[in-house]
Amino acid sequence: MIEIKDLFIKFPGFALEDINLSIQDGEFFMLLGPTGAGKTLILEAIAGIVPITSGRILVKGKEITHLPPEQRGTSIVYQDYALFPHLSVLKNITYGLRYHKNDPKASEKWVTRLMEQLGLQALAQRSIHNLSGGEKQRIALARALAVNPSVLLLDEPLSALDPNFREDIRDLLKKLHQEVETTFLMVTHDFAEAMFLGQRMAVLNYGKIDQIGPVQEVFKKPATPFAAKFMGIKNVFHASFKDTTARVNNLELHLQSPPEENKRYVAIRPEDIIISKNGASGDDNNSFQSKVSGVTDRGPYYEVSTRTGDVIFRVMLSKNDFFKLELQKGKDIHLSIRSSDIHVF
Repeated sequence: MIEIKDLFIKFPGFALEDINLSIQDGEFFMLLGPTGAGKTLILEAIAGIVPITSGRILVKGKEITHLPPEQRGTSIVYQDYALFPHLSVLKNITYGLRYHKNDPKASEKWVTRLMEQLGLQALAQRSIHNLSGGEKQRIALARALAVNPSVLLLDEPLSALDPNFREDIRDLLKKLHQEVETTFLMVTHDFAEAMFLGQRMAVLNYGKIDQIGPVQEVFKKPATPFAAKFMGIKNVFHASFKDTTARVNNLELHLQSPPEENKRYVAIRPEDIIISKNGASGDDNNSFQSKVSGVTDRGPYYEVSTRTGDVIFRVMLSKNDFFKLELQKGKDIHLSIRSSDIHVF
C-alpha cells in the first residue's frame, strides 16, 4: 500500500497542496491531469528525488518520507527511458541490483524471467544505440522491475512512442501488472490510457486533487467541471434545477430523477447526443430543433457544433454518420438527448 498524507511541496510559482492518496497493494493506479499539474512531482516525491515541504509518505506501512531513494522499495520509469548509453542492454537492466542486498541467484533468475516476459533475451549483449523506442522502453521497464520493487512509478511511459509501439507497450504493461506482485502508479494526460490500464485514478488540477475513484466512475460521473472536461465531456453547463428539470440559460432539460441538493452543473458526453434530420429517434422529452454552427475534422470522427437557442452543443459523429446526414454549417437539424445520459453534479 502507498499512503500519502497531507503532502505539500512548494516551488517558486507552483505548489502541490494537500495531497492525500491511499493506493492498495497490487493496484494499477493512474494520476491524470494536464501538463504542469504536478503529476510527475508526486512520483518524484514518492521516489525520494525531490524534497518535500511537509507531509508523510508510507509504503506497505513503512514510513519512507526521509529515506534515500535506494531504501524506499520503489522504481521509476521516465518517458525518455533514461538508459545508460555506455552499457549493454543486460548491464542496463542489472545496474540497480548493486544498490540492493538481494540474493544473487534469486536476482539472476528474476532478471532472466523478466527478459523472457519482455522479449529481450536476444538483445542482452547489444548496445542500446540503434534500438527502437519500444525496445528501449521495454529495457527501462526491465531495469525498474529487476530490483523487485514494491512500487513501480511510471511517468508517461507511452507518450514518447510511435503509435504502433505505444499500443504494444500498453498491452505489455497490462500483462506485466497481472503477472508481477507490484503496485503500479502511472502518470498520464491521456484518459484513454487510464481507461485501458487503470483500476482507480486521481484527477490532478494544478497542484490539487479534483477527484479520486474507480476509473469507470470518474469517467461516467465526474465531480467537477474540470474533471468533466478533462474526461472528454465537451458539454458542461451551469444549470438551475426544479424537480426533474434542469434549466441551462433558456433551455429546459428533463432529468430521470430530481437531483440532490447543491448540484450546480449538467454534463452530456458528445457521443451521447443524437443528431437526426427529422427527430424520429431519442428521448422525446429532450428533443430540440437546432442548427449546425461548425464542423471540425478530428481524424477518426467529426465534432459538430450545434446551436439550440443560445446553447452550443458539441456532438461526436463517426465519419460514416456524418456523411449520411450530409451535415454542413447552417443546416437545420434535430437533436435528441436521453435523460439517462445527462449527468448532474
